[in-house]
Amino acid sequence: MDYNKVLCGRIRNVPPSGIRKYFDLLQGMEGGISLGIGEPDFQTPWHIRDAGIYSLEKGFTKYTPNAGLSDLRSAISRYLKRRFDLEYAPAGQILVTVGGSEGLDLAFRCMLEPGDEVIIPTPSFVCYGPLVSMTHGVPVYVETKAENEFRLTPEELKRAITPRTKAVVLPFPCNPTGGIMERADLEALAQVLRGTDIMVISDEIYAELTYGGQRHVSMANLPDMYERTIVVNGFSKAYSMTGWRMGYLCGPKELITAMTKLHQYGIMSAPTTSQYAAIEAMDHGDGDIEAMQSEYDGRRRFLVDGFRKLGLSCFEPKGAFYTFPCIRSTGLSSEEFCDRFLEKEHVAVIPGSAFGPGGEGFVRACYAASMKDLAEALERLGRFLESLR
Repeated sequence: MDYNKVLCGRIRNVPPSGIRKYFDLLQGMEGGISLGIGEPDFQTPWHIRDAGIYSLEKGFTKYTPNAGLSDLRSAISRYLKRRFDLEYAPAGQILVTVGGSEGLDLAFRCMLEPGDEVIIPTPSFVCYGPLVSMTHGVPVYVETKAENEFRLTPEELKRAITPRTKAVVLPFPCNPTGGIMERADLEALAQVLRGTDIMVISDEIYAELTYGGQRHVSMANLPDMYERTIVVNGFSKAYSMTGWRMGYLCGPKELITAMTKLHQYGIMSAPTTSQYAAIEAMDHGDGDIEAMQSEYDGRRRFLVDGFRKLGLSCFEPKGAFYTFPCIRSTGLSSEEFCDRFLEKEHVAVIPGSAFGPGGEGFVRACYAASMKDLAEALERLGRFLESLR
């Protein structure tokens, strides 16, 4: 049977993730170090795990409402007000999803008609373009620059807008660059968007991980932008809850209601046990966030300094938990660099080319790893760079 005739062209034409390749290759390598997968190395804090366990002991194993437990939506509402001064009503403006990834998928599928364009700053996470393409939308990539600290500028945004533009993705703090957008940067973009019908899909999964005294600001915080912004967030990064698969969408009631319809047919509801754990995280996890953020900050500075001492220029990331050093001085492409570094020194980093236009010539190294592993990885990198000279 020719399964190419069975599969739709959209899925056949979507390339596999450029991240998983290196994770899979590292498996089975003795002494391997992964700076590739964007996953916290901390365990989910015990009081959060305990809340999930307690929910099982109490027999809370049934479906929840499609939008999520009302107690969880209320906890999310309180958290967003407390941490980011964002106000969303638990009933109607918040939808609990299976990770932030489902939230992105719902937003694209509910908003895009065939041919609608979505502006996507790059380098950025690998999922945005494929998700847009699988809705018959058209991803429009805008290359951000290291000299601008990988921020999206109003001039770049303005040039990318056409009559078919339906939305712009704001992936900040950014995976893979660690770039952020400050309030003034967002206000400059808002000036371009006001008076249009263009929506903003703000992926804020790394909102709690900012450094140097900077606090994350959402586009939804700005005047006239609240009603045109969908906020996507979750628990994976801030609370080290990747395997719990918990996320949420916030936005205008009319849009969240529509997205809840698709969620109820495709998913029904997010995992019940995870929702009870998430309530505990929202209400009592601020201290956990701050402890992990402080540890990441030390690792961030250690890794950036290490790259620079080895002769690799490296933008100082101010968010997320990634560094994005430039490897052009080696004469290798980003994929060649990663393949050879993994083969020779058993250290996995991710080629910048996996993250779209502007990523070539860089690699992503994740510092959600122990200081011991980071120090060893830098030592191996020094040997590898020396072998190329």
